[in-house]
Amino acid sequence: MAGIPYLAVPPALPVADAPMVVALHAFEPPRSEIALAGTLPLASLPAWRFYLGLPMFGARLPEGGIAEVNRRGHDDYLIELFGPVVEKAAAELPRAVAGLRELHPVGDTPAGLLGVGAGGAAALLALADNRVPVGAAGLVNPIVDPRPVLAARERRLGVDYAWTDTSRGVAAWLDFTARAAEICARRPQPPLLIVSGGQDDVMPPERTRALHDALATGYIPQALRHIVVPDLAHTMGPEPGLQPGPPEPGGVLADRALVEWFHTHLSPTGSAAEETVRLG
Repeated sequence: MAGIPYLAVPPALPVADAPMVVALHAFEPPRSEIALAGTLPLASLPAWRFYLGLPMFGARLPEGGIAEVNRRGHDDYLIELFGPVVEKAAAELPRAVAGLRELHPVGDTPAGLLGVGAGGAAALLALADNRVPVGAAGLVNPIVDPRPVLAARERRLGVDYAWTDTSRGVAAWLDFTARAAEICARRPQPPLLIVSGGQDDVMPPERTRALHDALATGYIPQALRHIVVPDLAHTMGPEPGLQPGPPEPGGVLADRALVEWFHTHLSPTGSAAEETVRLG
């Protein structure tokens, strides 16, 4: 589809004019469309699920392959890798949704949007920039601010990130807690579920809770929810993350929460609570 690889999963039972959910994977496992489809299958959801491959991943590796990706991450993770991938993934969503509608028998209602990790950052960027109509959104361990990711890399690699005026500007641009008012300004406001892993040491629950609280000042209460899954880590599966790993309790609970959210909010009826909830 116009240079965007994807995996299409139809509803388990045929449904006329079924809604669609478009999903974006993470930088870490699950780091492919196939891996995400196995990790968060949304199997009981009566909707088409389309798992998209991120730019610079899988079939879209740059010239030089994984070595080139690693070089970019080493040279400047934010400016050369994270930022460009998130920006392009968000920018191509309207084209992806339009192309999928032409190729598959989906309903004409606004798409659901699912993002994990960096895919969650791309989803938030699409929401903040009002790039595409969204019927409901679900985010799992989303990168709501790239600064903690860079701090985690510093801890892991033992090398400080070299901040510049440019990188500080990019970090501010991708700080969605600071940009909450832009997301709140969307009309209509898409129902938004944020699922945070209690074991996430990159984007811990207090970070995603801060985004929720910033949104709550201007969001319809029943359309906003924050859930903490105690057993869920930031990385959802084993390396290399190109295929789904065996089901884990945290992932199963996250999948269940997403199914319930999309089932409620991609249909005409239903509501959800605004408060933080702990599953498990």
